[in-house]
Amino acid sequence: LGAVCAMGEAESGDTGNRIPGNPFGTYYWTEEGKIVKENLEGDDSRIIMDRVIPFINKAVNNNNPFFAVIWFHTPHLPVLTGHEYRQLYSSYSDDIQHYYGCISAMDDQIGRLVNLLKSKNIYNNTIIFFASDNGPEGSSRQGRTQGSTSGLKGRKRSLYEGGIRVPGFMIWPDKIEGPASSEKPFSTSDYYPTILKITGVDSDDQVEPLDGINILSLLVAPGNHRGKPIGFISGSQSALIGDRYKLYSSDNGDTYELYDLVNDPFEKDDLISSEKQIAADMINTLEAWINSCNESNRGKDYQD
Repeated sequence: LGAVCAMGEAESGDTGNRIPGNPFGTYYWTEEGKIVKENLEGDDSRIIMDRVIPFINKAVNNNNPFFAVIWFHTPHLPVLTGHEYRQLYSSYSDDIQHYYGCISAMDDQIGRLVNLLKSKNIYNNTIIFFASDNGPEGSSRQGRTQGSTSGLKGRKRSLYEGGIRVPGFMIWPDKIEGPASSEKPFSTSDYYPTILKITGVDSDDQVEPLDGINILSLLVAPGNHRGKPIGFISGSQSALIGDRYKLYSSDNGDTYELYDLVNDPFEKDDLISSEKQIAADMINTLEAWINSCNESNRGKDYQD
């Protein structure tokens, strides 16, 4: 059994100087903590995948299960791609050529990964998770911050839906037959308990608290309820998302907003005054979750 978690970055804060090679002091590091200095030409999606493929090959050749986490930089600012991929979009502006081009470069490398798994006859029994890690950069679609929220409120760094609701999928041909989707929210925190379930580990035996759930139950039976909500903390912001309602605070819990995401995914109608009991219950749950995170940060949830 193989597992691959691939994350596409949705652009970050430092715009850099958009000079190819070393745009703003970023480096690749070896497991031994040394800066990588070789094989660094071209789109970094290829550079990253060049490090992944030998790891998978070694595991397969030794008949070992493997787990790979692949953090693609694309389409993170400063958003750069080479001539080959820019030419695919030559009728567009320079900024859009780079934006679409670097995504195409990442697509090619995901295809390269899939082809490797198929050539090793392990594609059908390998789980692939893919998701962006946050909403798009910038205050709007302009320049190289071309990411779209399709009208959702907020963008990157916001805990409104435009900052945290992102595309994601899971592929496991041996177990997931045909396309399936769920209206329930998922989180990358769900990866761990899902993999525990798949590998036969009883999550109830885990001493440490688990934030996520096994998402297979929602994919197999899309009508199921998630049950356990998803919590977020970012600076002074916090949020809690359940099967239907979302609680949001911008000021460390001094005030709250409440939204019905089923009927109001664009977060236009604040229900905090009309749904007081739902809000009170969710506030208690969110505060308990934040306290749990603080305990974990202090190391109290983990054994030596």
